[in-house]
Amino acid sequence: MRAVKLGAFLKADPQFMRLLRAVYHVGPANAYVAAGAVRNLLWDSFYDPPPLRATADIDVVYFDPSNRDKGHQLAFETALSAEMPGYVWQVRNQARMHARAGDGPYENLNHALSHWPETATAIAVRLLDGGVIDVMAPFGLDDLYNHILRPSPAILHRDPQVFHQRITQKQWPEQWPKVKIIA
Repeated sequence: MRAVKLGAFLKADPQFMRLLRAVYHVGPANAYVAAGAVRNLLWDSFYDPPPLRATADIDVVYFDPSNRDKGHQLAFETALSAEMPGYVWQVRNQARMHARAGDGPYENLNHALSHWPETATAIAVRLLDGGVIDVMAPFGLDDLYNHILRPSPAILHRDPQVFHQRITQKQWPEQWPKVKIIA
């Protein structure tokens, strides 16, 4: 039910829908817009007035174990930048990101997302045929909707300090003063 609600919320934002259409048309096959682009849009709506912060960094994720070449990702970033300039597109094949994190190989995109640092950030959405929005959220959507920052089990196992460093570095409590941090 919350996935349907999130889809309706995102559909109501014309700019976000332009991002999803761009990824659908020129991004890698089965690519999703993920992380802060989704979380920030929803969390900003919890405030009146909403923060006047433009989303310039757009994370695009996909899973293709048959082509782990970094140049492949860069080609999609270039294509997306041409389609929608003014954004910093970060396209990442999650089939190759396990090495960067020091994990074993990921099995699929959902498995990769389950290794991201925060539960409310481990959310990805994509546009399907017919305008349906597909939501992938290995930890569900409760933390997203309840305005909670919580470390994922994987980051707690790997290095809990990363969670605290990200909170400080990204200044989330300053951006969203009502956010609940559960360490």
